[in-house]
Amino acid sequence: MRQLRSFCMIATMMALIGAPAHARERWTEPQATNWYAQQPWRVGSNYVPATAINQLEMWQAETFDPASIDRELGWAQALGMNTMRVFLHNLLWEQDAAGFLKRMDEFLAIAARHDIKPLFVLFDSCWDPNPRLGPQHPPIPGVHNSGWVQSPGRARLEATAGYAQLREYVQAVVGAFAHDERVFGWDVWNEPDNEGGGDYPRHEGKQHYLEHLLPEAFAWARSRDPIQPLTSGVWQHDDWSAAKLSVIERIQIEQSDVVSFHDYNWPETFERRIRQLQAYRRPILCTEYMARGNGSTFDGSLPIGKRYNVAMYNWGFVDGRTQTRLPWDSWQRPYTLQPPTLWFHEVLRADGTPYRDSEAALIRRLARSPRGVVPEN
Repeated sequence: MRQLRSFCMIATMMALIGAPAHARERWTEPQATNWYAQQPWRVGSNYVPATAINQLEMWQAETFDPASIDRELGWAQALGMNTMRVFLHNLLWEQDAAGFLKRMDEFLAIAARHDIKPLFVLFDSCWDPNPRLGPQHPPIPGVHNSGWVQSPGRARLEATAGYAQLREYVQAVVGAFAHDERVFGWDVWNEPDNEGGGDYPRHEGKQHYLEHLLPEAFAWARSRDPIQPLTSGVWQHDDWSAAKLSVIERIQIEQSDVVSFHDYNWPETFERRIRQLQAYRRPILCTEYMARGNGSTFDGSLPIGKRYNVAMYNWGFVDGRTQTRLPWDSWQRPYTLQPPTLWFHEVLRADGTPYRDSEAALIRRLARSPRGVVPEN
């Protein structure tokens, strides 16, 4: 019966693509606060199964791996995690719209069995600007996140005449799950003002396109009247006060129902950023943190997030094809001969055992304690 309902939902949404809808308003501060008060403290990771190098490999029919997802989300549940941040891609919709929605529904069913609510990411400006469907290249030896791809890619971002397809993607995906209690929220665009990273060339003029497309993406998502919040996380600069925001940051803050941010710095910086964002009087999500070699650790940041009731998503869960246990500098100096002693990201080894038992114990302890309480032991 559940499967029949899922297929009916997908068929209905396919029929509604392009239908006009009045976009709901951005949540008021009381609406956002009331919604967040109904949530437990959310803690989890940025998630891609160990068998996938990127978003495309995670979701395409030939490489979608529900068995690994089920096993790994079981490990997450055992740690006390109750959410995961999960990246989507517009090309997946264009390749196989009905199949993609069906696989999302299957993923949500697996996550729900483990009491995990995903935060889905619709677009992403990081790493390879030339995504391609089909088989993905193998990991580059010794290199961090060597197969991650942008969404939309550079060519699609610059082809403004094709934005209707991007609109259809957002409206179809959000619309299919807009009233689904299994979904925690929608991260509309990951680091929109990121130039790419790695060894990829800078995209001159990228911000010009984003200044126009980012607010459109929020409007497309709102047009499906989701019961879940929309957000996009600020990540650059040292001052996020209203007077200091860049154009892109202002769009992110002013369009988000709940505020989100990234921080890979020492605990003092992490806490200062939370205090800055409290000025916006909305719930706060930290959707990326934890880079051990950069001073961002579970021990340093996670208790602060718990004390301030900030939802926390570290980067990386199980060591796998993304190779994000390796540091960012591996793009300039691949770790092909001697891997670094200290893992940069990831919580678990490939067999599900913790990289550090003390980190796993900390996550479990904080997840089980009351909201805002950081137990001593």
